[in-house]
Amino acid sequence: MIKPSLLLGMGGHARVLLDILGKRRWPLLGFIAKDDPGREAFLAGIPVLGNDESVYEYPANSVYLINGVGTTGKSTVRRSLYERFISSGYQFATIVHPSALLADGIELAKGCQVMAGAVIQPGCFIGENSIINTRAVIDHDCSIGKHVHVAPGAVLCGDVKVEDNVMVGAGATVIQGIYIGADSIIAAGAVVVKDVPAKSVVMGVPAKAYLGGVSGFG
Repeated sequence: MIKPSLLLGMGGHARVLLDILGKRRWPLLGFIAKDDPGREAFLAGIPVLGNDESVYEYPANSVYLINGVGTTGKSTVRRSLYERFISSGYQFATIVHPSALLADGIELAKGCQVMAGAVIQPGCFIGENSIINTRAVIDHDCSIGKHVHVAPGAVLCGDVKVEDNVMVGAGATVIQGIYIGADSIIAAGAVVVKDVPAKSVVMGVPAKAYLGGVSGFG
């Protein structure tokens, strides 16, 4: 059953989700903003209902939450928001754009989001609160952890395993059978041909470890 929903965030990612919700005819109560702009505010004709504390005005069993906060690099805001409300008993909706191509039998965990033109092939698992963004390709038998962002145009070939809290940048390519450790960043346009240890930043063609810290990636 589709419940009325609250959309957390008002930035670019939230507006993309708003478009999907419209196409899905999904009932939306309103936006939740980080900084309350006042109860008279609207975006695209949808009311702003208040800041994060306003979520608690709605019983957890009466609404779905939709995580409209995007991620770049090392940002943890999206994950923190998700964990905060999950711990309070709320549920996050899984959102799929009608143009996404999903193979039969894949598994989408709660709160994940699959955007326009994305392709997910047989045998794949997408973890909680992860984003498979516009025109990203997840080929057969891939496993994606929690709080992962596969950015627009990225390609994961078959049997790739991505641990939690990973950012795969726009246009990156990960060849078959690769392992990507938790809390790593794959820079935009990188071509990953070797396993990536946890907490790494890799970039280039072929991708190599970036030794200058994470500045510019988060």
